Amino acid sequence: LPALLITSPLRAENSDVIAQWYAAVLAADREALERLLADEALIALDDLGVTQSKSEFIASMDEWETASSGATIRHRIETEQGDTVSVLACYDFPGNDTLMRETFVITDSRIVANRQATVDETCNSY
Repeated sequence: LPALLITSPLRAENSDVIAQWYAAVLAADREALERLLADEALIALDDLGVTQSKSEFIASMDEWETASSGATIRHRIETEQGDTVSVLACYDFPGNDTLMRETFVITDSRIVANRQATVDETCNSY
């Protein structure tokens, strides 16, 4: 029973961090991303073969802000093991949608790693 009491707050904390992440990404909220990402954070965009530092990712928000205009993001946590959380995310753009799997490593309520890969070109299976 004590293990459950210790584990439950961590799960809620991780889901809060992830919810804040998607809200910040959708809004291209650079200040919120600055708070959510650890200084050493790395964001791996598998489809592009690119890994970005925290500052590079935040700088990419200028381009993302234009590309994501009118979009929504739906997400749900698939699995959580320790500090690693796997999320299925549907990025609904005005002209199309994309289903992504994103893996987060969260330490002390900050994202230290995020890996993103396309699962499907539609969100039909979401």
